Amino acid sequence: MSGIQEIVAKKVKVTMIESLIKNQPNTFRSIFQRKKSKNEENSPSGSPKSIPQLSPFANSVVARCSKILQMPTEEMQQLFESELPGMNKEPETYSRCLLEFFSYQTLYSMSRRPDYLSDKDFRRLAYDMMLAWECPGSESEPLPQETASCSNEEVEDKEEWSLFYSNSTNMAVQFDDKKTVGPEAFSRIAPACIALADIITVHNLFDSLTSSSGHRLHFLVFDKYIRSLDKVIKATKNALHPSPGNLHLSEGEIVLEVDGTVPTQPVLQHIGISAWPGRLTLTSHALYFESLGVGLYDKAVRYDLEADTKQRIKPELTGPLGARLFDKAVMYKSTSVMEPVYLEFPEFKGSSRRDYWLDICLEVLRAHKFIRKHNLNETQKSEVLARAIFGIFRIRAIREAFHVFSSHYRTLLTFNLAESLPGGDSILETLLGRLLLINIDGMQRDASGSPPEKQQRQSSPNFLLALRQLGFTLQKEIGYEDDAVLAGDVWVGETNPLEIIVRQSISDSGRAEAAQATVDQVKVEGIDTNLAVMKELLFPFLELARHIQILASWEETYKSTTFLLLFCFAIIRNWIRFILPCILVFLAVLMLCRRKFGKSKPLEPFRITSPPNRNAVEQLLTLQEVITQVEALIQDGNIFLLKIRALLFAVLPQATDMVALLLVLAALVFAFLPFKYIIMLVLVEAYTREMPYRKETSNKWIRRAREWWIRIPAAPVQLVKSEDSKKKKS
Repeated sequence: MSGIQEIVAKKVKVTMIESLIKNQPNTFRSIFQRKKSKNEENSPSGSPKSIPQLSPFANSVVARCSKILQMPTEEMQQLFESELPGMNKEPETYSRCLLEFFSYQTLYSMSRRPDYLSDKDFRRLAYDMMLAWECPGSESEPLPQETASCSNEEVEDKEEWSLFYSNSTNMAVQFDDKKTVGPEAFSRIAPACIALADIITVHNLFDSLTSSSGHRLHFLVFDKYIRSLDKVIKATKNALHPSPGNLHLSEGEIVLEVDGTVPTQPVLQHIGISAWPGRLTLTSHALYFESLGVGLYDKAVRYDLEADTKQRIKPELTGPLGARLFDKAVMYKSTSVMEPVYLEFPEFKGSSRRDYWLDICLEVLRAHKFIRKHNLNETQKSEVLARAIFGIFRIRAIREAFHVFSSHYRTLLTFNLAESLPGGDSILETLLGRLLLINIDGMQRDASGSPPEKQQRQSSPNFLLALRQLGFTLQKEIGYEDDAVLAGDVWVGETNPLEIIVRQSISDSGRAEAAQATVDQVKVEGIDTNLAVMKELLFPFLELARHIQILASWEETYKSTTFLLLFCFAIIRNWIRFILPCILVFLAVLMLCRRKFGKSKPLEPFRITSPPNRNAVEQLLTLQEVITQVEALIQDGNIFLLKIRALLFAVLPQATDMVALLLVLAALVFAFLPFKYIIMLVLVEAYTREMPYRKETSNKWIRRAREWWIRIPAAPVQLVKSEDSKKKKS
């Protein structure tokens, strides 16, 4: 009976749901539809006039832009055609540039509000601009009118929504894979809003956001990124006024990151053999460490990142009592501290926490080095720091929202990227050129997003103004009004010089990574295996040396005599100087022939016969033998130098007299005999030692010289312990 009752109950529930859907269909439909924005609700009933050159979706974006800017679309179109007359050539170019014109001005206008990142309409419109950029023309394939991502706009910042796609962004793309954004659209629209992206790191930002979604950006991921960025900025604003008893921040100093406040994730400061837990704070100018006392933090120790004190920050090993065990620390060293300071970030697996702190500390340090190197003024200095601060905000947002940490060439920090990329100095030089154009007395800037000469002659501190708009003050008086336009680094229909340099550097880094991948593939383990590889690679040179040794042994008198006469004739005729150029030309011709006629043929792998496998103990014994041989060679070299020292200081007078006489004779030979004849004499003497007529005499003279060398004493050596070891013992 219980089973029948369950079936009847299920049928009743289905019937009630069906009747509810029939009676109130709009209620359920509204759940999956985007809620109208306030601008749409308050707008007049007459819809903006559509532009024939744009697609329906692009027209919808332009209509929303027109309402925000409070300017009719036809008037905006006329303004575009008058300011940018060169963009009217091709229909596709015209429609895309027109869309960029509307989008840039709208983003500039919306970003003047201090809370624009919290506005869901801003996030939706910015994403729709990217979608429309990929299909701007009227002949483009139309996008679906509704998108499943819109259903999440009503969702506020709740844990359920966060968990939905924080675990796997693939779920979002599988949910709706028709309306996603590619890298080109993202790189053209996102940098128009300074807080969202930097033109230098925008491609790396896109890679981080789409690392698990097939290199396509879904609205859910984009929306979560901006929400996380908004959280980071608000949290940073709340940390602007720390407790006065611990940190004493200077004017314009902004707290960027704090770690060590959670007992399970402390930060340990190592100085010498002592270690102490505490709280670490990074600001726009320095690092602060507050040791944890009895329930309270002690006075903060300040490590200045702004001053020119030969500072170094690098990853380092650390452990208890100075032992180098764990690769989880950052070393700070400068002339202002007596000995290096090690800041350890303990975690159970990996070192991502240390790597994150290393990156953000290096970004601030390199920004200040860039400022000092070019002697920038106060406004330019604040602009550089603002660019670095926005980069740290973005990397924090990505790390906290998606738990993604960038690799070496994929960093989201401007100055770290310029340091790691090939040609990164060109990026900084281009950036410097933009900074030098900042007009300190200028108050306004054209909001068209176009690059005419009037905008190139003067520039405004856009990043500094954007940071100030969000509530941060790096510089008290900057000479710009609060309503100055926050123009980004993108221009309508044009490519920013910074973007050109970055793309070239990224292309070069891609080739470098590909080359490094081949290097990693051919690396082999084991001393015997590496020696076998080297022996095979040097096989032609070893064979040449073997043949010359056979000729010098005079086993075949005819061949040895012919080789000696030909070589002496070449020396006398001064042909010896052409040997090296001929070899180089031969190699160049060989390479060019291979390049021209061997394109279709792949390079065959180098075949090497691997030595028999050895276990770990045998490899250690082989390594010990090699080390012993190297040590013996170094000892022989030291003995040779000490005997030369003894001869120079006349420890053995008879030997010193003989050496002095030989040196005088050698000087006379070099002074009066042509150099080619000296080379020929040395060659003939060395080549004919094994000749049957002189073999016995040569061996006798070599024996006498060896016996004479053995009788020469070595100069004395005294080992003195270093002062550092004495201090440690005391």
